[in-house]
Amino acid sequence: MLCHSLEDVRSNIDRIDRQIVGLLAERGHYVVQAAKFKRSADDVKAPQRVEQVIGNVIALAKELGANAAVTEQVYRAMIGGFIAAELAEHGAIHTTQGET
Repeated sequence: MLCHSLEDVRSNIDRIDRQIVGLLAERGHYVVQAAKFKRSADDVKAPQRVEQVIGNVIALAKELGANAAVTEQVYRAMIGGFIAAELAEHGAIHTTQGET
């Protein structure tokens, strides 16, 4: 969409931010569910899976014309935050179940 003013730009960014936050919420729900299926904190951290996801989104960024470096930075930060949340969830589940 071609914008004709800074207000148009900001309005579109706000609209996209709402969509992004909605998708982050959805992703977060799956992260919480994933904690149930993992046996250890190392399974939660899953560095090979992290690199697989990073490779996938870099390729997708290139395909869609997004800045690959920005995409990688955003995803690494997002994944780090979700790993922390999943570790907390994993710890709560396994403490509740009497496991450590």
